[in-house]
Amino acid sequence: MSKVRIGIAGYGNLGRGVELAIRQNDDMELAGIFTRRDPASLKPLTAGAPVFSIDEIKSKQNDIDVLIICGGSATDLPKQTPELAKYFNVIDSFDTHARIPEHFANVDKSAKENGHLAFISLGWDPGLFSLNRLYAESILPNGKSYTFWGKGVSQGHSDAIRRIEGVKRGIQYTVPIEAAMDAVRSGSQPDLTTRQKHLRECWVVPEEGADLAKIENEIKTMKNYFDEYDTTVNFITEEEFEANHNKMPHGGFVMRSGFTGDGENTHQMIEYSIKLDSNPEFTASVLICYARAMARLRSEGATGCKTAFDIAPAYLSPLSGEELRAKLL
Repeated sequence: MSKVRIGIAGYGNLGRGVELAIRQNDDMELAGIFTRRDPASLKPLTAGAPVFSIDEIKSKQNDIDVLIICGGSATDLPKQTPELAKYFNVIDSFDTHARIPEHFANVDKSAKENGHLAFISLGWDPGLFSLNRLYAESILPNGKSYTFWGKGVSQGHSDAIRRIEGVKRGIQYTVPIEAAMDAVRSGSQPDLTTRQKHLRECWVVPEEGADLAKIENEIKTMKNYFDEYDTTVNFITEEEFEANHNKMPHGGFVMRSGFTGDGENTHQMIEYSIKLDSNPEFTASVLICYARAMARLRSEGATGCKTAFDIAPAYLSPLSGEELRAKLL
């Protein structure tokens, strides 16, 4: 099988992660990076990597097998993915859970009308965590599911902190509460509130002369972000911020507590977890293995939109069916 030619649309943290992931997969090659910035201003991690303006992307249809779209879920992907699915086979990491059905419908229509294949909402949640919830709930119908996120950086919450007057730099970590996870593992199937499942830790570099009490109050009372959580606000120097808070770790747990047999006495527990030093690099690695699956499915004539639920695991691996059965089954 010839190498899968990958295009990267957007060159932020995720786009750079995709570029690095391509290097680790011998059946992939970088066909081009597309940016809304001045292409000359970009310094790719790969020497000689071709960089183009996003305005040129339609002219590159014959050079790209899979286009990975690395924009944000709030405003970029709802527009970019259905539009680019007119011209390419596309993959995105759209992660606004409540809007996935709407996004799927828009992308499916565009891809089918133009004979292309699209995968949406891939990464670890949604994506790998989604699969684990599906497996667990199918295996243990008599039970309850729980998802915990962290400890890790929430990019949206961090951005909300930085928008507060008097904040020079800020970052927020979502932290799962151990007592809540232990209660789930015990088999008691607790009903947990938002506050009981996660803490929020904020680290803030204030502007000189800023009102620290006012900043702390604005963070802790912010609707839809912090008001439903126990939140701590820590004020630090810029030097400490640079030394200790310049990475993007994350992680989480999917748990299913259930009963089999007579439904009362035999407790079963399924737990899946990840711990990441780099959220964007891990997400990019997920996207790349699904690019392999896309190339295989496209060669079979598949079109339209698909999610992680629709794609057989064997399509993700560079190994053949015979190798998978011998080594991994």
